[in-house]
Amino acid sequence: MDLYLGIDYGTSGARGVVIDEQGNMQTEVRYPEQKLTAKDWGNALWSLLAAIPEQLRREIKAIAINGTSSTVLLCDAAGEPVDAPLLYNDARGAVVLEQLRKVAPPNHTVLSATSSLAKLMWMLQQSFLPEARYFLHQADWLAFLMHGKLGISDYHNALKLGYDVEALKYPEWLEKLEIPIQLPQVLPPGTPIAEIRRDVAIKFRFRHDCLVCAGTTDSIAAFIASGAKSPGEAVTSLGSTLVLKLLSRTRVEDARYGIYSHRFGDLWLTGGASNTGGAVLREFFPNAELESLSREIDPAKASDLDYYPLLKAGDRFPINDPNLPPRLTPRPDEPREFLHGLLESIARIEARGYELLQNLGAEQVQYVYTAGGGAANSTWTAIRQRHLKVPVVASVNTEAAYGTAILAKTNEFI
Repeated sequence: MDLYLGIDYGTSGARGVVIDEQGNMQTEVRYPEQKLTAKDWGNALWSLLAAIPEQLRREIKAIAINGTSSTVLLCDAAGEPVDAPLLYNDARGAVVLEQLRKVAPPNHTVLSATSSLAKLMWMLQQSFLPEARYFLHQADWLAFLMHGKLGISDYHNALKLGYDVEALKYPEWLEKLEIPIQLPQVLPPGTPIAEIRRDVAIKFRFRHDCLVCAGTTDSIAAFIASGAKSPGEAVTSLGSTLVLKLLSRTRVEDARYGIYSHRFGDLWLTGGASNTGGAVLREFFPNAELESLSREIDPAKASDLDYYPLLKAGDRFPINDPNLPPRLTPRPDEPREFLHGLLESIARIEARGYELLQNLGAEQVQYVYTAGGGAANSTWTAIRQRHLKVPVVASVNTEAAYGTAILAKTNEFI
């Protein structure tokens, strides 16, 4: 029996899912639910592999890994990080935006303080640069630990590095920056890269012909898992952050609003990612209280509270402003009312995001699937449906790791 492993490195932890040829889940494993630091990445990977039952590991034919978009690092010639990686929401690249504007096309997706290219340009100014040889995304580096080949990425992760996903090459304007670091070779997501490293295969009892494939980002993996396939279908990922993906015949790119489009077969996945989301909710409410208070809220009644829920200043979409201040006042004495205001406000941001995509030429939203932990909150779903005015349902499978396993099995969706 051939099996396929998908590994998800999202904003709130790491997960693994093994599926069979028919897409049936054989097992699911998790690394302790926590915000992973770079030091945890490797430990989480080996822990996930060890947690998969050995009889399943022996049957795994292919592996793919997803990571958070624009979480990046520089490595030396041996693949060792030369400094701490910069995470998806790190905005220190703001200092190089003027330099990028001189070469990048107007409103290009790299013209964001959190883009991969902005982070790389910031890294080029740091004292650790002489040690660096390779620029990698989180998913690239984790896959390297499995297959041993440095400098390989996929065109989902490479989009915010400036890779031209229509022409499938690095553009001429990028060459004008004369970057002294080797940029990754870019492959279609799901492309087999190499067989698993022999020492990894021996240690974890994998078959020696197990293939490690080019990966994707966590939000695209969640889209693949959702079951959405037609133009007008969208997926909202309600994890630590809020990510919108709308399947469209039209490509939409506008860095002013943090909007970008990924290639998805013959269509485009257009959308953006906001820093609002579940992490803000968890800052104020433990999971049990969040569930109990949600049941007390009447989702048909709108809250008068108008927040912009962020843990710290800065958002990427639908307002792309690294200095945007959080708005979490006034705070009512009643916790239920405060939660109602937060859920309502995040729903408004979601609706504003989809409205903006449509105004800029994307497909009209017909149907919204929900991935991530927020998909289980029926009160929030009802509030969101009231704002979105289209059917809102839980994804066929809400785990990004499941979508990544599908990617390992076949690349027909990308």
